[in-house]
Amino acid sequence: METLQGMKRTHHCGALRKTDVGQEVVLCGWVSRRRDHGGLIFVDMRDRSGFVQIVFDEAAMNEGTFHKAESLRNEFCIAVRGKIRARSEETINPNIDTGEIEVVCAELRILNTSKTPPFYIQDGVDVDEMVRLKYRYLDLRRPEMQKNIILRHRVTKIMRDFFDRNGFLEIETPMLCKSTPEGARDFLVPSRVNPGEFYALPQSPQIFKQILQVAGFEKYFQIVRCFRDEDLRADRQPEFTQLDIEMSFMSQDDILTLMEGMIKELFKKAIGADVPTPFERMEWDTAMDKYGSDKPDLRFDMPLMDISEYVKGSSFKVFNSVIENGGMVKCIKVDGYADIPRRRLDDLVKFVQVYGAKGLAWIQYTADGIKSPFKKFYDDETFAKIAEATGAKTGDLLLVVADKRLVVDTALGQLRLEMGKERNLIDPDKLRFLWVVDFPMYEWSDEEHRFKAMHHPFTAPRDEDIPLLNTDRMGEVKANAYDMVLNGVEIGGGSLRIYNADLQEKVFESLGLTPEQAHTKFGFMMDAFQYGTPPHGGLAFGLDRLVMLMAKRPSIRDVIAFPKTQSARDVMSNAPSPVDEKQLRELSIRTAVKKKEKKEN
Repeated sequence: METLQGMKRTHHCGALRKTDVGQEVVLCGWVSRRRDHGGLIFVDMRDRSGFVQIVFDEAAMNEGTFHKAESLRNEFCIAVRGKIRARSEETINPNIDTGEIEVVCAELRILNTSKTPPFYIQDGVDVDEMVRLKYRYLDLRRPEMQKNIILRHRVTKIMRDFFDRNGFLEIETPMLCKSTPEGARDFLVPSRVNPGEFYALPQSPQIFKQILQVAGFEKYFQIVRCFRDEDLRADRQPEFTQLDIEMSFMSQDDILTLMEGMIKELFKKAIGADVPTPFERMEWDTAMDKYGSDKPDLRFDMPLMDISEYVKGSSFKVFNSVIENGGMVKCIKVDGYADIPRRRLDDLVKFVQVYGAKGLAWIQYTADGIKSPFKKFYDDETFAKIAEATGAKTGDLLLVVADKRLVVDTALGQLRLEMGKERNLIDPDKLRFLWVVDFPMYEWSDEEHRFKAMHHPFTAPRDEDIPLLNTDRMGEVKANAYDMVLNGVEIGGGSLRIYNADLQEKVFESLGLTPEQAHTKFGFMMDAFQYGTPPHGGLAFGLDRLVMLMAKRPSIRDVIAFPKTQSARDVMSNAPSPVDEKQLRELSIRTAVKKKEKKEN
């Protein structure tokens, strides 16, 4: 293999333009494509910046150089010295930025050869994701993946500049922390020098960023790695990155307005999108009642509507029993879909059952009259009133669910999204931001038979709801909490924090923690709160999700350089993996998992 000695790169491949014609350049990169026309070889050369066409002309170069060009194959790493010339009109390639020029090679060095890759290094490659992850170093060479990683870099740079300009300090917090098993499972790290004791990797820097407010830093941010041992999906990873923010002496309105400014600047500078501010604000109760979700997608209008008033008191036992037991009957209206096939209706019944609904009913307002499985239980006047209340007209479809409020809202909320996709109502290029505010402070856990914090136990309740703590009306307590939603995806969330030690103890008590348990888990924080803690609040944005949406990718794995699979494995490096007994003994650990016996050859 040859070296670069005496041959220093002058330009990047994708940076050359027609204004550079006549210059001699040195380029370094990879062979993306080679075309041999007998005496003329054309190579599409690629680096991080893009592509440029290299011409090897047998008549204009020495035999050795042309012979080397004949040996080139895809993904060979090469260096080229040559002169830029303009392409003829009929050979201009409008699909690449360098399509008006080409480089006529005078010197070629093959820096390294390559085996045949397991998939084509190009955009839109049709290959199993596991293969892409195994050969991630090749997958990351693909232009669309490089664009994603470059976008991520730009996003973090813009964030840092914004917060620096607004008086924030970036401060690192520990990676080795105390385990506080609330919420997701911790990743534990054994301590060699303290046998039998463990650190936890941080699920978020929540406690430390609040301590920094006690310490008087006032405005903190950090782009930080976090870790949660939870079941995975397209928008979750065991290790993920968040933009973490905390500030003192600011109201909720101050915080939301500042974050809107950051998002507006971020989208404009990173992807050229104009984001109008201020964002709409919607109470949690309204979001759940109207859209069946605390992160509603507002790019299309299909609200949930309560029709309990019109269907109660009939001989139809399904609706009556639900309403009498405190449940409700709600529907969504799908415009122009009264001709929905019966087979599709049967599929939708199964769809809502996944979300806890016992079944699905419908009303089809057709030109031939009403079609509904409960038509015989109601007169025409009832269906006319329902049509008036919902705005349904001939040709429209109502999809109806009857059950407990939470089941109805959840099932219909998911069905609304399904119909939005099926009826092509969602504009993929639209950006619809929303603040969801006034979350419940608590959510009931049927599994544990107790209230749990909906966000975390440091969220401040609204002042007017503090008297309801530790009463039978705890479920009514609202928190000073807020989530930012984009196109139906929660991209960030936070709250005003508790900064009074007595109130914090009261909230711990409401969650079933004794003073001893609270002190064991959060003692240093409770101690810090005794020393003039300022009012403070903050939030965190999921950086991976945010970049995923900006890049219009279906999974956060597409915007993370080295992600894990859904079974939390890195198939490229084969992690996690067993360690030898010596390492375990040093950590005072004995595993209950038996080693797999090696099969004899």
